[in-house]
Amino acid sequence: MRGTLWLAWRQQRTLIGCGTLVLLAAAALAAYSRAGLVEDLRSGLFDGCDPGPLYCTRSPDGLPRFLDVEPLRLLGALNMTLPVLVGMFWGAPLLGRDRELGTHRMILSQGVGRAQWFASRFALAALGTAALSGALALLFRWWWEPAANRSYGVFWYEATALTGSGPSLVAAALFGLSVGTLAGLLTRRVLSAAAWTLLVTGAVAVLVQWTHRARLLVPPQRYVSDGWQPKEPMGDKWSTGHYGLITGSGRQDSALACPSPSGRELRECMAGHGYVSRYYEANPAGDYWAFQWADTVLLGGLAVVLVLATALLLRRRV
Repeated sequence: MRGTLWLAWRQQRTLIGCGTLVLLAAAALAAYSRAGLVEDLRSGLFDGCDPGPLYCTRSPDGLPRFLDVEPLRLLGALNMTLPVLVGMFWGAPLLGRDRELGTHRMILSQGVGRAQWFASRFALAALGTAALSGALALLFRWWWEPAANRSYGVFWYEATALTGSGPSLVAAALFGLSVGTLAGLLTRRVLSAAAWTLLVTGAVAVLVQWTHRARLLVPPQRYVSDGWQPKEPMGDKWSTGHYGLITGSGRQDSALACPSPSGRELRECMAGHGYVSRYYEANPAGDYWAFQWADTVLLGGLAVVLVLATALLLRRRV
C-alpha cells in the first residue's frame, strides 16, 4: 500500500476500526438473542400459531404470545440510521477536513492529481461502507429468518425489516457517504457538512418511507372474491387499507356501502345494490424484493450522480 491509498488508509483506519467493532458487537448480540429465539420456537409454545397478522394467544388467559424480537428491531433501527451516520462521520470529513485545514494543498503539491486524491479516498471509504452495511444487512436477515412474517415475530413490511435489510441498505449507505463527501467539498467545514448531510439524508429517508406507504414504486395487487364468498386470507400480505365492492358493470365502491363483513345482511346489501364481488388491495410477501430493488436502483443512482458531481466540482473547488 503506497501513495495516496496509504494516506487514505492512515486517515480512515480509525473509522474502519469503529465500524468493525460495531459489527462484532451486533454479531455477538445477534448470536445470543437468536439462540434464545430458536429455543423458544423449538419448545412448542408457538406450534399452534397460524401465520398472518392474527395474534397467537395462550391458554387459559387468551393473552397474545410474542417472541422477544425487540433486540432484532433494535438492529433494524441501527441499520436504518446507518446512511446518516456514515454520511456525517465518514463522508463529511473525507474531503471536508483537508479543505478546512488546508492540508490538501500540500498533498496536491507532491505531484498527486485531484482525481487520484479523490479516487483513493472515496474508493476506500466506499469499500468499507459497502462491507459494513452488507454485513449488517445479512446479519439482520439471518437473525430474522426463524420468525419472519409471523404474528409473534417481525413482518417483512415493517420498516426495520424492509429498510434495514437487503441490498437497499448498501445503496442507502453509499448514498449517505456520497452526500457527506459532496457536502464536505462544498462547505469546506466538517461540522457544516455533517449538518447538511443529516438534513439531506434524513429527508431522502423520509421520502423513501413515503414511497413505500404510498406504493409509488411497487403497486399493490387486487384480490377479488365473487359474491359474498369469504375473501382470500390476508396472511403475510401488506394491506393498503383499500377495500371495496364491485358491481356487475365494473364500478367500484367503498366497502362502507355494505358495512356488514358477512352473513345475511351482507348478502341482502350486495343484492340490493347490484354488487357481484368484493376486493381488497395488498402487496404479497414476494414484493419484498421488488421494494428492495426499487430502493437500490433509486438510492444507488442518486449516489452515482453525487459522486460524478463531486468529481466534476473538484476541478473548480480545489
